[in-house]
Amino acid sequence: MNITTSAALLLAVSALVAGSTTAATAADPAGTRVTALQKAADEVLADKPKPLRVTADAVTYEGLTVTKAAKTKAAQDLACGYGHLCMVVKGTKFDFYKCQTWNLTNWSGDGPFTNNQTPGTVAKFFNRDGSVRWTSTAYQAGTATWDPIWSLRPC
Repeated sequence: MNITTSAALLLAVSALVAGSTTAATAADPAGTRVTALQKAADEVLADKPKPLRVTADAVTYEGLTVTKAAKTKAAQDLACGYGHLCMVVKGTKFDFYKCQTWNLTNWSGDGPFTNNQTPGTVAKFFNRDGSVRWTSTAYQAGTATWDPIWSLRPC
């Protein structure tokens, strides 16, 4: 094998390796890498807020952290820091800690929730037309049916 053939072979192998690495991670329209967890969050957050930090284990937004949910079915097993409203939707844990309205989409199924905010704080869950579907007064934990929840306000 001569140097030209070796160089061509090395270039071809490098292209294949680079191609397989790129295919394993999706890219958003801006060309930045998108983790599977961020993709899961984007699927259910209607406004698609810009994340402040993205790792393989967590996506942090201003007022929300999204992580892979632990294998739990019971709300009492759902870790949720004081002052937070946490829930599991489609196998993803949402930990809300900013008082604002969050617009949602594609929420479905049942999942545990924990309202661990200041005692008496009322979290509101809204229908598509903006009417209140249900509320949770802190401290409360249980299982919720997410379909259809179109927005929520933790406080």
